[in-house]
Amino acid sequence: MSVQAAGRLRIGVLALQGDFGAHAQMLRELGAHAVEVRVPADLQGLDGLVLPGGESTTMTLGIEREGLAEPLREFARTGAPVFGTCAGMIMLDREHLGVMDTRCRRNAFGRQVRSFESPLELPGIEGPPVRAVFIRAPWIEEAGEDVEILASVDGHPVAARQDNVLVIAFHPEIAGETRVHELFLAQVAQRSGV
Repeated sequence: MSVQAAGRLRIGVLALQGDFGAHAQMLRELGAHAVEVRVPADLQGLDGLVLPGGESTTMTLGIEREGLAEPLREFARTGAPVFGTCAGMIMLDREHLGVMDTRCRRNAFGRQVRSFESPLELPGIEGPPVRAVFIRAPWIEEAGEDVEILASVDGHPVAARQDNVLVIAFHPEIAGETRVHELFLAQVAQRSGV
């Protein structure tokens, strides 16, 4: 997808906590118009939404404080593409926003000192493996039959898709790995007819 085409896309980044600035910057570098989402009104006119990594308990409190839970669910129900990374993957599961038919295990690979990198092959991404950086990362402990597991580490699912929702347990924005965001933007562009 060209930068010019991406420039017509308005992508929200949930900006309550976590590394939302790095996601917004990467989206801008890819040509999209990144919009920080802090209150329900910020969801208006968006073509897609990113839920970044961070701390899921703090994110949950922020979502409750700002009255964002139902507006986020409704946004996903419209079919607009949603992309969750690390804590964002947790926020989309059954036990949080209930957008995706998964249950995630927080800090599944261990504490911060157990952070690691792993090369991952992801469907739809050509070239060398994706450089995946895992920091206090979750994994998917349970997934419904409509969930497509895209990648695993040591037998634990770390990337998945269900309908319009894409989730990963790692941080491409930290690794400077643009191809996962490009994959997401291609999904947004296809739905938006760009």
